[in-house]
Amino acid sequence: MLGGRSAHAQRTGENVVRAAQDAFGTSIGSERIGLYSSGEVRGFSPIDAGNVRIEGFSFDQQGTLSSRLVESSTVHVGLTAQGYPFPAPTGIVDYRLRKAGDDLVVSLLGGSSDYGGAFAELDAKIPIVPKKLSLGAGLSYAHEEYYDGSDARVASFAIVPRWRPSEVVEIVPFWSYAASRDEEVAPHIITAGPFLPPQVPRRRYYGQPWADLDTNITNLGVLARARLGAQVEVAGAAFRSVREVPKDHAELFTDTQPDGRTRELVIADPPQRRASTGGELTATWTAGDGPRLHRVRARVLGRVRDGWIGGSSPPVDLGGRQVGEPVSVSPPTFQPGRRTHDEVRQWTGGIAYEALWKSVGELVAGIQRTDYRKAVEVPDAPRVSTRATPLLLNGAVAAHATEWLAFYAGYTRGLEESGIAPGNAVNRNEVLPAIVTRQIDAGVRSAPTDQVRLVAGVFDVRKPNFTLDERNVFTQLGEARNQGIELSLTGRLFDRLTLVTGAVLSRPRVEGPDVAAGRVGPKPVGQTSRLVRANLDYVVPWFESLSFDLGVLHAGERVASRDNLLAAPALTTVDVGARLRFSILGSPATLRLQAKNITNAYGWRVMGSNTFRTNNPRAFVATLAIDY
Repeated sequence: MLGGRSAHAQRTGENVVRAAQDAFGTSIGSERIGLYSSGEVRGFSPIDAGNVRIEGFSFDQQGTLSSRLVESSTVHVGLTAQGYPFPAPTGIVDYRLRKAGDDLVVSLLGGSSDYGGAFAELDAKIPIVPKKLSLGAGLSYAHEEYYDGSDARVASFAIVPRWRPSEVVEIVPFWSYAASRDEEVAPHIITAGPFLPPQVPRRRYYGQPWADLDTNITNLGVLARARLGAQVEVAGAAFRSVREVPKDHAELFTDTQPDGRTRELVIADPPQRRASTGGELTATWTAGDGPRLHRVRARVLGRVRDGWIGGSSPPVDLGGRQVGEPVSVSPPTFQPGRRTHDEVRQWTGGIAYEALWKSVGELVAGIQRTDYRKAVEVPDAPRVSTRATPLLLNGAVAAHATEWLAFYAGYTRGLEESGIAPGNAVNRNEVLPAIVTRQIDAGVRSAPTDQVRLVAGVFDVRKPNFTLDERNVFTQLGEARNQGIELSLTGRLFDRLTLVTGAVLSRPRVEGPDVAAGRVGPKPVGQTSRLVRANLDYVVPWFESLSFDLGVLHAGERVASRDNLLAAPALTTVDVGARLRFSILGSPATLRLQAKNITNAYGWRVMGSNTFRTNNPRAFVATLAIDY
């Protein structure tokens, strides 16, 4: 360490295994571990559901948050979500901004990413007025290479000022921008029956080189907190998130036969745009009563989101071919249609009560009323409006049996977004309706030592099921229900060995009259009933500057067709890596080497009913980080 700087403030000290508090999902920089991610928790997507937070504040994310802006993210479920007074089904993903403190840190990081791509990153944390004003800023550029042979040029920039005018007030504005250019869209293989596609070469792009995707993403906002006396704190946030897609295509290899014969269809989109502006205001009153602590929170949350989407051209048939074999043709003339405009206005007010009794237990109860309004204008059709005003309840209780053993149970009812129709659907990019969801969970948390933590729980999540119907329209068919057990064991088993391991054993299924009528099978497309992950980090005893890490991920088979006649096989991948810490001209440096999927295991990602993409093949990564 230099000048007493904390490890989390430096890029050379980043280590996601050592930082993780549980196995449910943690990311630091570009590395992520855990059972869940921002795209999938308990079988569903927190981003699609709108369950994203930035430092605890609700954020209606439309575009990816750049790692120049955020330092880390954590997935919260079960007991780990009880710190949020207004939790939501499908879990919560909370991002931590890359804020600066009172120490000057300038970090350079660069190297070779997956499949030979190159990148460079510069991050700076700059104190301007000691203990008052500081600035975090970063920029990066990458030539990305992807698993399917496509590539892209990606640039990003972020700035995060931090103003502390007094000891009880903090104001943090932020702004980030990221642009991706000339990214060839990933091919989707759609089989003609209940069989998997033949294996195609990975790292060889077989779509059209002109079928590109360009994106511009802007995320900006301000966070503010102030303490008013000993018992009252007020906090607020305002956000804007914009995702613009000037150019996009879909590459569909349809009617694919077991021997690889297929037809290539290409779709082009007119420019797409989705933007959301929102904010949150929270007031918290806290009072102590001996070993008991009482906290009352009130909040008002609002957002306005609008989008210009759809208008996809009719598919252009480029003819038959062998799937996986590149056959380039001249760009045809596409005829995109007129776009659909949708607008969402939502206001939510709520109040929550928390009671914490030292060594006894915790209680959380909340109630919210939301007013959700949505209007859709389809070309040559009347404007259609919908409104929902549900009452949303949540409650949780934890009981401490001993200093190291606690039991918990919780209930949450929420109103969530359900995303948009995927690119391989007839109604590609169509905005789906808001849905009411419900979640019940319970479990136990144990800390047998100061270094080891165990969480074991059960959950039951229910929400409407969206999938492709018999006409290839992405729509609601029945109710999706996922019941399961999740386990997390983390900590330092020995002085030099850190472990993060967990498992999810679940029973996802679809219920309702659509199942009885045979329109959809009893298991949801794309979900697995078995997920196991383990990560180890080991410091070499006779050379403490060197450490090795191992990651193993096993995912069970996933249902791959609406009628449940097809499944993608289970897949296990193994990653290995090493870190070497040293100094360059007196500055700390870390060399990071990784080999991902070292066995080159071949598998299929299920993108929809009978729709597939390959998994990532073996990859090698080498990066060098230096802190000044």
